[in-house]
Amino acid sequence: MKAIGIVRRIDDLGRVVIPKEIRRTMRIREGDPLEIYTSGDGEVIFRKYSPIGELSGYAGRYADVLYRMAGLPVVVCDRDQVIAAAGVPKKEYLARRITPQLEKLEMSRRSYLRDSAAAPRISPAEGVEQGACVVIPVIADGDVTGSVLLLGDEPVTEVQAKLAQATASFLGRQMEI
Repeated sequence: MKAIGIVRRIDDLGRVVIPKEIRRTMRIREGDPLEIYTSGDGEVIFRKYSPIGELSGYAGRYADVLYRMAGLPVVVCDRDQVIAAAGVPKKEYLARRITPQLEKLEMSRRSYLRDSAAAPRISPAEGVEQGACVVIPVIADGDVTGSVLLLGDEPVTEVQAKLAQATASFLGRQMEI
């Protein structure tokens, strides 16, 4: 691990401030959960915690099923990156940071359905050309934890949209258990 030269002191309540530059770079927002653990050589490590990331293997299997049922490539994201993909080369998608456009859509808690070829394209991840025709937020315990996307340039059918919606609802419920 490489030091970046910022030193912070712990206050009398045991708190430490994470510098704004690091929060901005790592997309750590107010209220985001952080996982705190130690390494064997005495380091204290803070890592963004992703509740949906805990289900990445499960989300991957569910994405495979959704891909077969909907007939469109599927991407599942947490609030920061792609955690599962089906119907696309996984190496090109997994662990890529989501676009600010998708992040803004997730935070609005609204679904997106591309209903015409003239509708704006939502790119799922940085460096990925293929756009999404469906974006459904995954909500667990009232909080947006990610999204389920169907990829493609054509408008989607009502059945495809409902399948994506069911997937997002199911993943959200799994995190609440």
